[in-house]
Amino acid sequence: MKKSFLYFICSVSAMGGLLFGYDWVVIGGAKPFYEEFFQIANDPVMQGVAMSTALIGCLIGAMVAGALADKYGRKPLLITAAVLFTASAIMTGLFNDFTLFNIARFIGGIGIGVASALSPMYIAEVSPAHIRGRLVSLNQMTIVLGILAAQIVNMLLARDVSDATNMAWNLEWGWRWMFWAETVPAAVFLLLAFFIPESPVYLSMRAPQPPKGEGLRDASPSFSTLPFLPLRGLRGLRKVLLLGLVIAVFQQWCGTNVIFNYAEEIFKGAGFDVNDMFINIVITGIANVVFTILALYTIERWGRRTLILIGAGGLGLIYLTLGTCYYLEVKGVLMVCLVVAAISVYAMTLGPVTWTLLAEIFPNRVRGVAMATCTFALWVGCCTLTFSFPSMNAALGSYGTFWIYSTICLCAFIFLWRRCPETKGKSLEELEHELVGN
Repeated sequence: MKKSFLYFICSVSAMGGLLFGYDWVVIGGAKPFYEEFFQIANDPVMQGVAMSTALIGCLIGAMVAGALADKYGRKPLLITAAVLFTASAIMTGLFNDFTLFNIARFIGGIGIGVASALSPMYIAEVSPAHIRGRLVSLNQMTIVLGILAAQIVNMLLARDVSDATNMAWNLEWGWRWMFWAETVPAAVFLLLAFFIPESPVYLSMRAPQPPKGEGLRDASPSFSTLPFLPLRGLRGLRKVLLLGLVIAVFQQWCGTNVIFNYAEEIFKGAGFDVNDMFINIVITGIANVVFTILALYTIERWGRRTLILIGAGGLGLIYLTLGTCYYLEVKGVLMVCLVVAAISVYAMTLGPVTWTLLAEIFPNRVRGVAMATCTFALWVGCCTLTFSFPSMNAALGSYGTFWIYSTICLCAFIFLWRRCPETKGKSLEELEHELVGN
């Protein structure tokens, strides 16, 4: 395969990550306005529902993605995700009813769940071993570009809230256009997805297998519509599955993603108003992109294990400091610097390394369902994190919440120090032999 074509198909697949990032974060900027429009600004439960509906869709998408991808192929599922993104972007901005708004978000969430499982897996399966980490990290690069795009679009569309006329436009149209802007990259992804080939791993799995008596083991298990069932009974898989589940859940419960979804509360607690919030969010988005680019160069040099340990330990210390500053009621630029530091560490480590490791550590024959199982767990972590933050923040204060995240990060550091292997530079077959042993 020509290198230029390899980069093309990986970039197209990674567009699922771009839409994942945009769709996931755009709601944070729209939040102050659609809450007033739907009259839920003083209803914490409904606020949590609005923020979590898409995440429930993510759980469904992630749960079915692996089994469907193993049955029908990676390419059709990527096309399906593009259709879901496009439909959700149009409908979310169109509806005036809160229930229909949440249904539209749920549909987009299914697209996120499918794309988050399939995009890195497809890239890993078409990539040579010596650049696989960098190419899979391309998926994280597009995720953060999608995040930054959503942050910039939100900032440009949101008008000065101190002016009554501008605020009326924000409440009626601003939040709608924030969602509608997603239709452009979604339509491009849908078009280009028809031009990528099917994964060679999937094609080899579906090829006719010789009789078992000829010395080759059957590489094509019977797949269930549920992602978890085919994983039972496989020798050596329990430890690697546990590792994958911990990595997936930890990427969410490290706490960094609440900064994107609850930026208003976090920066308000640091002394900033809504107008300043949008500027600070874009600053964090730029840091996110810059350090993800840095990760593209370090993931093959430093290795996955080193980076994920830096992420766990670094975030633990930053959140300990951030929580202490909230406790001491520190305001202003220092708080922004700490938030940017947390985003930067995450972008260089846990963001890209999580998807790379999940795409590498499982055997070819069960990668689809194993990846779906871990992605499902990741979105369970994201859903519980997102839904619990308002209650934790109200009950414990920002300082208590970030101290809890710090404790989680330090506990994960100990687990990963003991269990996480180095995977750089090894073929998927070599990793299967080393990690699973069959």
